[in-house]
Amino acid sequence: MGGQGVERREILRYIGIAAVASSFPGFSKWAFACPQDHPKVSSQVGAGSYKPLFFSPQQYQMVEHLAEMIIPEDDSPGAKQAGVAEFIDFMVANRAPVSTSRDIRSTDDAIAAGNEAQNRFLAGLDWINARSHSEFKREFMDCTPEQQNSLVEELAYKAKFKPTTESGRAFFQMMRDYTVVGYYTTKIGLQSIGYPGLRTVWPKMPGCPHPDDPEHAHLREPASSSSSTQTGRN
Repeated sequence: MGGQGVERREILRYIGIAAVASSFPGFSKWAFACPQDHPKVSSQVGAGSYKPLFFSPQQYQMVEHLAEMIIPEDDSPGAKQAGVAEFIDFMVANRAPVSTSRDIRSTDDAIAAGNEAQNRFLAGLDWINARSHSEFKREFMDCTPEQQNSLVEELAYKAKFKPTTESGRAFFQMMRDYTVVGYYTTKIGLQSIGYPGLRTVWPKMPGCPHPDDPEHAHLREPASSSSSTQTGRN
């Protein structure tokens, strides 16, 4: 439905976000695409069923289904096979914001954004079920695929927007953001856009050359601006 048009320049931003989840040993499907030698992630993939940390089983099933609607299986595996719902549940449970309008400048700001995401997810899932009851007299997950597509398209495509659906559209945009980040930081996602290089290049990236000064509080100023060189942009 949407998301597969992600631009490659966004991948590095996604990697920074997904690194928060990469050390969690409880995933059964979702696995950070890099680095290659991450022992916890590689040993856990396929180990068993994922146990939601934040969502109820019914909510988790709905999140998984919506993610698959956003990035369905076609020539490439979809969001469900990539374990995107696991990623979303972990990030929401740990108040790690992926999509927020807040200006995050401190840990407290990030926690506040994470709390907001939790509330928005719960309210958004309830909104979709309420809309489904209004339109089709049943829960969203009990609707036919055609009914589900009809409801979601009202939230996803501007040409199909309807009055009074602003809250639903805002939730769906957040859901799409989390889905895209979760998907395109997996091996499956990177391969789907022909971007396998990160898996071999990223582990070779050099670490910080100042391990004794991680905050860079004591770095010296360059001797002169003329001694510096320009790289990459000519």
